[in-house]
Amino acid sequence: MAKKKDEHHGGAWKVAYADFVTAMMALFMVLWICAQKPDVLVLASLYFKEPTNPNRPKTLGMLEKEIQAAQKDSVKDIKESVNQGFLRAIARDFFKLLNIKDDEKKPPVDIEITSDGLKMTIYDRNKKRVFKDNSTETTDWGTFVFQNLAWLIERHNFQVYLEGHTAKGLDVSNNKNYGAWELSADRANAIRRLMEYYAMSTDKMKRVSGFGDTIPLPNAARDSEDNQRITVSLTLTQQPTPTPSPTASPASGGVQTPIVQH
Repeated sequence: MAKKKDEHHGGAWKVAYADFVTAMMALFMVLWICAQKPDVLVLASLYFKEPTNPNRPKTLGMLEKEIQAAQKDSVKDIKESVNQGFLRAIARDFFKLLNIKDDEKKPPVDIEITSDGLKMTIYDRNKKRVFKDNSTETTDWGTFVFQNLAWLIERHNFQVYLEGHTAKGLDVSNNKNYGAWELSADRANAIRRLMEYYAMSTDKMKRVSGFGDTIPLPNAARDSEDNQRITVSLTLTQQPTPTPSPTASPASGGVQTPIVQH
């Protein structure tokens, strides 16, 4: 008896595979075009609408301004990305200088990266005092921190905005005319003088403020030692100085303004 030949299973899978590869190539082309500059995107769109038009414009007339604006935004985004990486590197280096470990539960210094610089919070806690006995005199640790900070400011040409804060209920002085407002402002100015003594140019300092106990940290009790702090905002560009409104009344309410000295 003759052996039956194997049946032919067909090649339908090859057609399906070819369609899949074609679809993937089309997807790749679309993604690649979408990643191009705005002017390339618009010209590509015109090509697919009128592939036989030999007089396709190189620019888009009414849309040219929009394209240029989009290009400027793209460059701005790249610059901001570079600045973010630069600021993160500075923050890491500063932590290394102070020998602060990343896994510390309550580090003596917090650094936040902002849109135009760094915001540093230096805590005056019992374990690591920045100031001696509710005074404006810095400890060895406080001097070490702000000495290194002065070098960092001068090296990278930061603009500096300095704030002093205290905890509520702090026993500041026997003098009833000297309280949290005066102490916070005096401490901020003491830090300014310290950094100017070591390395920082006087023109780097743009504002020195004392806020007393009026701005506690969001997640801390008003009398928490975490509110004993110096906040240093470092910016790559100078911030505009706020000016009082000409229509503002001197007795416009009970809002307490910060003590500002420079």
